Amino acid sequence: MIKTLSMLLVSTVILQAEGIEQLGEMLFFDVSLSKDKTQSCSTCHDPEHGFIDSRDNGVGSMVSLGDDLKSRGARNAPTAAYAMLSPHFHFDAKKQEYIGGQFLDGRENTLAGQAGGPPLNPIEMAMSDKKMVIDRVKENATYVTILQEHFGEKVLEDIDQAYTAMTLSIETFEKSKTFAPFDSKYDRYLKGEYELSVLEDLGRTLFFSNDNLTCAKCHVLKGEDKAGETFSNYEYHNIGVPSNPVLIKKGIIAADFIDHGLLDNPNITDKRHDGKFKVPTLRNVAVTGPYMHNGVFTSLRAVMEFYDKYNNKKRVDNPDTARPWAKAEVKETVNLNLLKAKRLTDRKVDALIAFMELLTDKRYEHLLKEKQ
Repeated sequence: MIKTLSMLLVSTVILQAEGIEQLGEMLFFDVSLSKDKTQSCSTCHDPEHGFIDSRDNGVGSMVSLGDDLKSRGARNAPTAAYAMLSPHFHFDAKKQEYIGGQFLDGRENTLAGQAGGPPLNPIEMAMSDKKMVIDRVKENATYVTILQEHFGEKVLEDIDQAYTAMTLSIETFEKSKTFAPFDSKYDRYLKGEYELSVLEDLGRTLFFSNDNLTCAKCHVLKGEDKAGETFSNYEYHNIGVPSNPVLIKKGIIAADFIDHGLLDNPNITDKRHDGKFKVPTLRNVAVTGPYMHNGVFTSLRAVMEFYDKYNNKKRVDNPDTARPWAKAEVKETVNLNLLKAKRLTDRKVDALIAFMELLTDKRYEHLLKEKQ
């Protein structure tokens, strides 16, 4: 009897989670959560393109277009894939580093907190307040039924509770396997189901070798060839990324605009953290450009040569633009010690790119072929 009751309780919890996940999925794709009903979560986190903003937006998707189809932000939309695995934002006393959180500056602890931001952001989905959002939610009878079933009959009577229930539903969907399948060629290699090419194997060796490069210092959490690696330690660093001249030319940001990164997190006031951004996952990195917090680099080759320029005097020009590298947006806190490494040959750059292409989820492998 006890065993039967226990099994029933487990089944009830599973069914409840499935219902909330289904609601979260519907909300994730619902444009009615934006003021002019032009934009949903999936607009800037397109599941067909690695959960990034795949639109051109007039700037090659460097930054996203808002609900009014005119406004554009100053940051590149990070992938929502594997975001569930970022720990809560916290300070690691041993490392003396801030770690985790959501958004590029960690200002939200959870995916639910992150999901609640864009609807109320005037540049993004532009809803005036939580009540406006919940009023839209109430227009959908299915939403009302599921919310009341899983969060209580009176959940919609309190705006804050209703908004929290909505964001928790989206979080539940974003925690599903849809966002983190771990089925790339690299994952298959770890299972003995894929054989690396010579170039891919060289890239893997270089990536994990601290004697050659420093990739693993920021982009390895579990260890070399460990299953479930997201290729980020979720720390915050300033690597000297320059301002994006395209955004300045288009009038999206002012010529003197500085994105202070972690220092823009309302919980951080120490100027030592100026210009630091969260280390991104490398999962699907080959198909989720442009790169860096402002989309300033359009190719992985530019990213790799940007890192190499700190150690290789021959890397004088950005391969994306054929122009000299621009100065760091925030130069005072660039972590030069972290960037020290051995020079890269062009073949080694090719190898590292080949390794990163291995980290592409199976459903996006066709995007690699389209880029070739």
